[in-house]
Amino acid sequence: MTEQPNTLGLKDNTELLHRISDRLAERFSGIFTAETVERYVFESYTAMARTAKISAYLPATTEHFANDRLNALARSKGAFASEVPEVLFVCVQNAGRSQMAAALLNVEAKGRVRVRSAGSLPAAELDPAVVTAMSEMGLDISANYPKPLTDDVVRASDVVITMGCGDSCPIYPGKRYEDWDLTDPANQSLDIVRDVRDQIHDRVKTLVVSLLNYPDLHKEEAHS
Repeated sequence: MTEQPNTLGLKDNTELLHRISDRLAERFSGIFTAETVERYVFESYTAMARTAKISAYLPATTEHFANDRLNALARSKGAFASEVPEVLFVCVQNAGRSQMAAALLNVEAKGRVRVRSAGSLPAAELDPAVVTAMSEMGLDISANYPKPLTDDVVRASDVVITMGCGDSCPIYPGKRYEDWDLTDPANQSLDIVRDVRDQIHDRVKTLVVSLLNYPDLHKEEAHS
């Protein structure tokens, strides 16, 4: 095993992180070396630990986050092809707009689009008003967690939709980029959050039509 940097709480969880690394190394056998997988696991742990409020959840969120990043990396390197368009929503905290958009797209696309979300400066947890507004639609996102924006998930995406995060999202040719100008729901009333939710829902419905009725569109459009 490669030597890893000492980070907050890392000593207590090193053995557990090695077990996570072993599981993911087996899952990605033939695609990535065990050293690469381990590096991603420890990097993911460090990133999640910066904002985690409850350390007991860290191992589970680390494994989920590292697995998704490795899947994205494998796809961007051509190790396996995605049969559906991949969409990434990015806002500042990944605690409101991008989380709502991802949940709504998952519902509207019915498995025909792969959806991710991330934040340029992720918060420690989702905005409670956002969780409430989504629950009113029958969507429970309370178990979701803010994730940092990483290069691998951008590279794996066909469509990248930003929401108020400025120039923090890297630009790669051959991808479709959109910027949705929406009010940040942070510290807003529930009525305002509902309005933002409904605006996002309308945009998501339009996005689904463009992706599924014109499946090659996301391959042809790129940010100029």
